[in-house]
Amino acid sequence: MLLCGRGIVWAVGVIALVCGMPRPVGAGTASQEMDSVETKEQVLREVSQMSTGNLGTICMSEPFYRFAWAPLQVSRFDSARQKADLLVRILRDLDDLSDTSLVERMVQGLLASDGRISAARVLLRETASSAPGRMRLVLTHRLVSPYTPTEPTPQVVTTTPKASVVSSKPWYIGESETSRNATRFQKHNISGSIGWWTFPYFQCKSRRWLLSYAVPILTQTTSNRGRRTTMRDVGMLSVDVDVTSLDINQCDRKSDKATPDSQISYFHGTHKCDRNSSVCVFSPGHGWVQGGYKCKCKTEYFPKDKTFNGSLVEVAWEGKQVKNPTYEMLYVCRSCPKDCPNCTSDKPCVAHYNWPFRIALLTISSLCMVFTFVLMGMVYHYRSVKVFRLASPTFLCICLIGCAIMYLEMAAIFPKLDMYSCVATKWTRHLGFCVTFSSLLMKTWRVSLTYRVTSAHKIKLTDKQLLQWLTPILLIVLVYLGAWTLSATPGTDVITDYGGLKFKQCTYDWWDHSLAMGEVLFLMWGVKVCFSVRKAESFFDEAKYISWAVYNIAVVNIVMVSFHLLILPKAGPDIKYLLGFLRTQLSTSTTVLLIFGPKFYRIVQGTGDQYDNRARAKGVTASFSLNGLGVMNDEPADLSQENEELKEELRRLLTI
Repeated sequence: MLLCGRGIVWAVGVIALVCGMPRPVGAGTASQEMDSVETKEQVLREVSQMSTGNLGTICMSEPFYRFAWAPLQVSRFDSARQKADLLVRILRDLDDLSDTSLVERMVQGLLASDGRISAARVLLRETASSAPGRMRLVLTHRLVSPYTPTEPTPQVVTTTPKASVVSSKPWYIGESETSRNATRFQKHNISGSIGWWTFPYFQCKSRRWLLSYAVPILTQTTSNRGRRTTMRDVGMLSVDVDVTSLDINQCDRKSDKATPDSQISYFHGTHKCDRNSSVCVFSPGHGWVQGGYKCKCKTEYFPKDKTFNGSLVEVAWEGKQVKNPTYEMLYVCRSCPKDCPNCTSDKPCVAHYNWPFRIALLTISSLCMVFTFVLMGMVYHYRSVKVFRLASPTFLCICLIGCAIMYLEMAAIFPKLDMYSCVATKWTRHLGFCVTFSSLLMKTWRVSLTYRVTSAHKIKLTDKQLLQWLTPILLIVLVYLGAWTLSATPGTDVITDYGGLKFKQCTYDWWDHSLAMGEVLFLMWGVKVCFSVRKAESFFDEAKYISWAVYNIAVVNIVMVSFHLLILPKAGPDIKYLLGFLRTQLSTSTTVLLIFGPKFYRIVQGTGDQYDNRARAKGVTASFSLNGLGVMNDEPADLSQENEELKEELRRLLTI
């Protein structure tokens, strides 16, 4: 019971001694305090002041060094630590440490064995009763020569300093266990280590940042009876490494990358870049000072000035704390205009869309498309009138369907272009052209075939036969457009206009070029067919109007391609929309006007069932053209109507 009571009293005494120990200012009382942003900021300011020579009274009085309570990654110095541990183990096994020359050679060898070590020392405590408390210090360090690469040979010096002088050194380890755990040493759990690393400290004499590794030299002592073995502290060994070349990294820690050994990671996250609009980019080579970084604006932000040096940002940040507007004015990135992620100023980089103007053009095109459906109804209503019946109402309706599809292109290119609008543009443009142009060309081709026949035999080419020729053409175009959409879906490219403003237009690749070449050849063949029937005579001059429509389509497309590629290659989106509108109106609306205008004019005049004077002079019926060649449609001939026509012709001949 007595033993237990003494143990409790001893434990309470140790706890009281540890709790009552004074701690250096700035060291913190817990790891949470050391890792707090306020603590890091305070340490960073002190470190930067010492590194830049703003020492004040720091180096005017003892101790001539100052700790920076910033833990360092000491794994980079493992080789120096291992050699120091090895030498301590050797010294522990020596029976007699009074041989100064042997210790000097060991210390000198330790310094020479590792280039990272800038100084090495062994402190031995005299154990003789004649000199209690006396110390012997064996020291050697590197001398930096101004004439590189020459380096003077390190000298070993042995002195007998006073205990009060030695105990004030940053690398000193006292005899008591508590002093070895003083706050000047970092708390690292390094496997195999028998010593401690100090926090980095600034040495006033050399103006360098150093880090010391200290190891106690403990020897075993056995009592006279050999029953009890105690550990006796006979001294210590320490080595210094120069860490002045390290760089403080204030940028945010990257989760996917480890901090390099050349950087001090303790100050991660203390940069002063505006976190909403910019990111911190580390700049090596600044050393132990604040501002070793640059602020780079994030995507969709731009800098007001090109200079975003971290040291200037730090100064402006200090002014911000006293309501100085410099930081907000110069070092906060500004938001880019809408849709300008890589802007360099607040000027817009995207072309402006004049929506009222575009809506007006789309409205006109929509009315034209509605008008084509009205025309289809009127064609069906007047299908029995000669001016429509002889012009094949089926092909007239097919032509109007193609015109309606081409009008739809204006709706496809109306919004800001994307993949879906580009697909719709390709389909409406090419399919509408194919349907309209093919229906016109089939009728002209029928006239061409009958016109070239020199015999009196009547050629019968019905609408059904022409549809059999038209169907494969439409199928080829549909298959081509479907394969194009599925295999290489049309997308958009970003281009710029004459003012450098960006906008999107549909991509053009070999699918476009191949189809365009096919349409050019088809158009050339249509022009050739129309030219071959220029002297052919047909009812109501329909062949002539179709030829004019084909010529117009060819000329309009050539002119508009020239505008797009040669005259206005960098026109803005509204100009391009206007060019598309003009192309649609000049080709499609003109075609509708040429094909259907004369017919409805006759309906209005009441002459839709009457032939013109040339037909009357030739004395033909509804079953024959002016060349004596039949142009038949699918409907059977109206015999009663032909009888009336024959009677009318007989009366006219009798009156002559």
